[in-house]
Order: sequence, then C-alpha cells, then structure tokens
Amino acid sequence: MIKSRITLKQLEAFTFVVDTGTFRAAAQALGTTQPNISARISALEGALDTTLLIRDAGSLRLTAKGESLLAKARDVLWAGEALLEEAGQQVLIEERLRLGVTELVACTWLRHFLRLLKEAYPRLRVELEVDLSTVIDARLMEGQLDLAFQTMPFKTASFLSAPLGKANYCWVANCDLTSVLEGRPPVEDIFRHIILTHAKHTQAGHELHEMANTRELDPGQIVHSSALSACVPMVLEGLGVGLLPEDLVRAEVASGELRVLTSDWLPSPLSFFARYAANRAPLFVGHAANLAEEAARMTDRQ
Repeated sequence: MIKSRITLKQLEAFTFVVDTGTFRAAAQALGTTQPNISARISALEGALDTTLLIRDAGSLRLTAKGESLLAKARDVLWAGEALLEEAGQQVLIEERLRLGVTELVACTWLRHFLRLLKEAYPRLRVELEVDLSTVIDARLMEGQLDLAFQTMPFKTASFLSAPLGKANYCWVANCDLTSVLEGRPPVEDIFRHIILTHAKHTQAGHELHEMANTRELDPGQIVHSSALSACVPMVLEGLGVGLLPEDLVRAEVASGELRVLTSDWLPSPLSFFARYAANRAPLFVGHAANLAEEAARMTDRQ
C-alpha cells in the first residue's frame, strides 16, 4: 500500500507541470505557489526514489522514467475522480474549471450552461475568460484553459472538438435606415452605408472582405469591432447597418427596435465547438462539454 507517501496533490502537480511546461504556469493553473509545486514534485520523486523531471537552463523535460510514469499518474487521478462520480459524490469534486468562451456564447447560452454545471458539480469553481476565438485557441494550446467554447479555424487538431451547433448571421438596421433600404436590397445598396460587424480576422470578417473585393465594393465602409455587443447600440442609433449573429439581436428584432434586411449575400454560419485535451483533462471537463451541448440546444428552443 502506498499509504500517505504519495498524494493526489503530488500527482496533480506532476501532470500540470508537464502540461503547462513550467512550475510557475502549473502553480497558476492550480491556484497555488511555485514553491508548493516544487515541494510536491520533490516529495513525489523522493517517495518513488526516481527523477521525473530535469530542469536546466530554464527548460524542463521528462526523464525516461518520468515519461513512463506520467500515464500512470493520470490513470490514478482519473480513477479517483471516477470513484466520486460512481458514488454520486460530485459535491466532493472541489476543482477549478478554466473556461474560455467567445462573446457570442457569453451573450446567449452561457448562463444556461453555468446553471447546468452548478447542478452537476456544486463546488466546482469556474474561472471565465471571454475573448476572440483566436485568443482562446492560443490559451488552450498553452495549457492555460481546460475547456473552450469557440469557433473555427483552429491552429491545431490535437484537441477533441465536439460540435455545439451553428449561429446564422443577418443584416439588421433601425427603422430609419430600413425605410431607406426598402424591399430586398442588394448588398451593393447596403454598402452605401457604414457596416458594423465582427473583428476583421474572424471567419465572417474574411468572407465579407472577399465578397467586397469580388463585387468591387468599398471595404472602407466596413467598421470592425472585437466587441460584438458594442455593435448593437451603434446599430440601434442608426450609425450603420449591422452584420451580426441572429442570436445576438433576437430581443431587439422581437421588440421592433431593429429590423432584419433580406439581401442577396450573407456569410457562412458560425460553427461552435467545445474543445479540450481529452488525453489529459479531468473527467469533469468532458462532462462539462456535454452540458454545453445541452445548454446550446436550450437556447435554440427558446
């Protein structure tokens, strides 16, 4: 029996140092200090009477024995979590979920997801980052996020990507502008006005500029914003026509404050995915991804 010579905290520190690449990053991810992480690794190496990690010149690498023991350490951590799940004692899972989401998710179905997650894991703490999908993708690759709800494209295919659904775009304007843009205005007519939309390097931004180039329209009419929610009040004030996700402006359209313009061009729908490292993430991360799919469906039914 290993009794108390090896602890789950030591194994956790070992796997997080490997996954994040540094003691400092592991400490940040686990909500502790770098000396604590160092102490846990040293105690684990002492108990196992072997060297797991080699630290030199600011770099960190696994020894051959560390490489072979890493998978076993993950198995022990997963088994401990599975024991609590099987016993129906999710309340004993007191962990942190570092979650990255895009702004559209934050503005639409995130609240449904957080409620479902709270019901499933009452003592799970969520650390939320809301940013552009490209930033979230980078944070996930760095090991600073456990789970991401984001859109394509992805820089790497090494993460599990579970589809969460799609979001369609629409052209919207206030009553004053829609009275000018009557009927089914072609996109050429819409380009006579300022267009308020997503950041330039997003999927929709790329497609919008490609279309403008093909039709020889003035790209200077396009005003991009990294904050989608900031576009809505500008469209309401008549500062331009919005090219925005339908879900973002559903309430304003329903109230009549904004009207949808039917034109001859729209960008491709946004496809959302739950992404995480299935080969190393805690079991609750995969369960959280499943809850995200349910939360997104709840929004679609509304």
